[in-house]
Amino acid sequence: MNEKLTSRVMISFQRIARSLVVPLAAATLFALMCLVPGYSPASTTSTQSATHKTSKAKSVPKPAVNDAPVPFHTGEMLQYQVSWATFTSAASVQLSVPERRDLLGWDTWHFRASAHTLNTVRSVFPIDDQFDSYTDTATLESRQYEMYLSESGKKQDRLFRLLPQGQAAHADGPRVIVLPGTRDPLGALYSLRGVDWQKTTEFRAPVYDGRDVYEIRARQDAADEAISVAAGKFSASRVSIRLFRLDKEVSGMSFSAWFAHDAERTPVLIEADLPLGNLRAELTSASP
Repeated sequence: MNEKLTSRVMISFQRIARSLVVPLAAATLFALMCLVPGYSPASTTSTQSATHKTSKAKSVPKPAVNDAPVPFHTGEMLQYQVSWATFTSAASVQLSVPERRDLLGWDTWHFRASAHTLNTVRSVFPIDDQFDSYTDTATLESRQYEMYLSESGKKQDRLFRLLPQGQAAHADGPRVIVLPGTRDPLGALYSLRGVDWQKTTEFRAPVYDGRDVYEIRARQDAADEAISVAAGKFSASRVSIRLFRLDKEVSGMSFSAWFAHDAERTPVLIEADLPLGNLRAELTSASP
């Protein structure tokens, strides 16, 4: 493989590896947006240096609001094994809910996803990425999205504060103006878990991935399927996920996620058909 082709493959794989967090951390879905020619949304964007621990800011008074009903809880940790193309153990992904906390006056869930390449894939593409989402407990809108990327020896930290149109900012500084209801990729996955797929057949939401704005459209394709993964056997709802930009579907990619019929609506399996090979992420363990 010549140097130019190797570089192209590496860049593509880095984008795919980042996508491991998308249907999973909303990852297979949204980081793959990097493979699609993007556009700049009409918003004020910001990129800041950040550390792996978000600094706490002074809270501002806020009215009491009810939390959205959700099936997850603080302390939950989910582990996944990822196969890609001919590599049966290409990467590992961990999803967790480290805490619930006040962020700039908003009550938020703190979600975290980390992705690491393994074995043969790691020897060629060493990737250790982390994504953090601070999602409003009442609306499930994203308030802050952080990316800590370590890919082939290069590191990059990015932080985005999202502010819905028409809302007052809770702090000074750069921010991204978004449509009400906007999620980040990781928060989108937890929003999909929040859907009662036994009663709802479709879910739509805008998503900001740190560069572009997209819409996800998720629809239940099967109400009850038997699924066998490393973590065990499950009865699950199969949900297809499509990605749209400017009301036009992004072609060449298709995604399916299986949510177990347990109290947590655990995502037990995610599959993606991609131009650079199929991706499969299956649950290996879940900690309460």
